[in-house]
Amino acid sequence: MLALGLHYACYTSEVYRAGIDAVPRGQWEAAYALSLPPHRVWLGVVLPQAVPRVLPALGNYVISMFKEVPLLLAIGLVEVITVANQITAQTFRPVEPLTMAGVLFLLISYPAAVLVRRLERRVGAI
Repeated sequence: MLALGLHYACYTSEVYRAGIDAVPRGQWEAAYALSLPPHRVWLGVVLPQAVPRVLPALGNYVISMFKEVPLLLAIGLVEVITVANQITAQTFRPVEPLTMAGVLFLLISYPAAVLVRRLERRVGAI
């Protein structure tokens, strides 16, 4: 769990950095020209503009975590594909088991994609 946390922390920190860098320099300068304290610059000017820009990328990482992390604490992508390959070896019909494996992951990742899209619309993501 620690390794997975560090793995995604690196990617999400880069996403946040890109979102903060996307805030126009004039916004920073205007906030400092108004003598806003640093916490108001971040909370009132920078983050409201950066968060909508990073939501799509963060949503993609959430969906990819479903594919990399074991689902329901027991079933993972490798296990599902392995079982599908075992069924294929027994029946010599690869389409049905692999299609069912794909449908399983689609059923799990699609609701996450819908929720991320709703969040993007609510926040007004670009």
